[in-house]
Amino acid sequence: ERGQIANPVTLKNLFDQDGALSEIGGATYLVQLAQSVVTVINAEDYGRTIHDLYLRRQLIDLGEITVNEAYIHDTDVTAVQQIEAAEGKLFALAETGQTEGGPKDFKTIVTSALNMAEAAYKRDSHLTGVTTGLTDIDRKLGGLQPSDLIILAGRPSMGKTALATNMGFNAASAFKENDTGTRYKVAFFSMEMSSEQLALRIMAEKSGVSSDRIRRGDIKTDEEFARIVKFEEKSV
Repeated sequence: ERGQIANPVTLKNLFDQDGALSEIGGATYLVQLAQSVVTVINAEDYGRTIHDLYLRRQLIDLGEITVNEAYIHDTDVTAVQQIEAAEGKLFALAETGQTEGGPKDFKTIVTSALNMAEAAYKRDSHLTGVTTGLTDIDRKLGGLQPSDLIILAGRPSMGKTALATNMGFNAASAFKENDTGTRYKVAFFSMEMSSEQLALRIMAEKSGVSSDRIRRGDIKTDEEFARIVKFEEKSV
């Protein structure tokens, strides 16, 4: 009301003289209040603390829900399904509050884009990304880019898996154009086929011998066997 700045220095005498305030500590209480002030200077640290405590509370709730659901014997929901549901909730919780990137100034973005263009210009293939081994697709996409999510869709038995495995194998087989000669690393996840089945399909594609014949050991000529061995040596 007086239009004066209120801080521990200006309020100390008032606190000492006020009997009601002396009951709660007087000037000492005033100092405690001042020390407990949350300023914008430490806002980021406070935010992290709040988020961490939030995640801990959510973990407690998720644990209780998981335990209670496990006690319920529902014939329509198996234990494996309950585990998958719990894993999904844990994954979603782990992703909460996660952000990538952030604001970037235009100069930095342009410089990055120019570096990509320069690298592509110096390559014989003129690709800015990872090759798929398929010329037409590489020409359309410029290779597989780090920031892209590419969805390959089609009806059953249309060759989606065959195409995806070939693209992955070609990318892994392509050497980076640098002095280290390191390969691109490719991880292939399949919900339908085992790792051996996927390997057989790639082997059949590259050798020209059907996967069924390779599985049965029905290799008719030495030339077919040589092609399979050559593929195995190249893969290693």
